[in-house]
Amino acid sequence: MSASTKVTMAMLWILLLVSSVAVVWSKQQSRNQFVALQRLQKERDQLDTEWGQLRLEQSTWVTYGRIEKISHDELHMSVPDLSDPNKVHLIEPATKQ
Repeated sequence: MSASTKVTMAMLWILLLVSSVAVVWSKQQSRNQFVALQRLQKERDQLDTEWGQLRLEQSTWVTYGRIEKISHDELHMSVPDLSDPNKVHLIEPATKQ
């Protein structure tokens, strides 16, 4: 084997080792990214569940029956009698000239 062949073989071995290390590093990065993706998907699913629960709770808080009960019990309000109408007169705001 000549000296130039030995140098070429050494260069090829070095390139092979560098390439191997790059493949291993790339695979590890891929695994890390996949784990992060799974963690984010799990968090998204938990947030979706919480959002659904909050929407259900909100719809419960604004039901007509609940509002009527609170207005009657806590605010002492009642439904007006239809035979006793009251007019509310609106005052027009003064116009600027």
